[in-house]
Amino acid sequence: MKFLIVSGNPKKDGLCRRITDAISEGAREGGAEVHEVNANCISLCHVCGDGWGTCLREHKCAFGDDGFDALQDAVRNADAVAMITPVYWGETAEGIKAFCDRFRRCENFLMGNKGALSGKNILLVASPGGSGRGGLTALSQMERFCEHTGAVVFDYIITNRWNNDYKGETARTAAKAMAQGRKNGETI
Repeated sequence: MKFLIVSGNPKKDGLCRRITDAISEGAREGGAEVHEVNANCISLCHVCGDGWGTCLREHKCAFGDDGFDALQDAVRNADAVAMITPVYWGETAEGIKAFCDRFRRCENFLMGNKGALSGKNILLVASPGGSGRGGLTALSQMERFCEHTGAVVFDYIITNRWNNDYKGETARTAAKAMAQGRKNGETI
């Protein structure tokens, strides 16, 4: 099993890093090969031509040489995915926004494309700092991305400075279950 972690964390430490490490540990415990990619290298969508460029016709971004092509391929090759974002102003981080905007244009499910995430389990994690609020709106943004790409949400996790001790354990356990092949909706 190949388990991909897509992170929008610009920092090398903190809450997002701790939850990312817990997910990585859990996936490895479940027997997965884990690969982590930081989406902060991805630039914003250029909205080519009339709003659809090579993304609609070829399912590739015309500006993919900023690391987007490699990230798109990593998602395509993954069996399960975790997407983790810090929360700024009640929204996902800029790198995750850029990834979601570009990826859903290239791999959209709603226009008949069976894209790279279609049918795959994805773990969505939001990490609000400061007030600890904004996690629900960030998860809502990521859930819409999943609707557009056909990804199956395995679980939603919000971690902040008040609950990161037990939410880290939750994230580790969720990643382990995913790595062992559990699917969303399976009753245990």
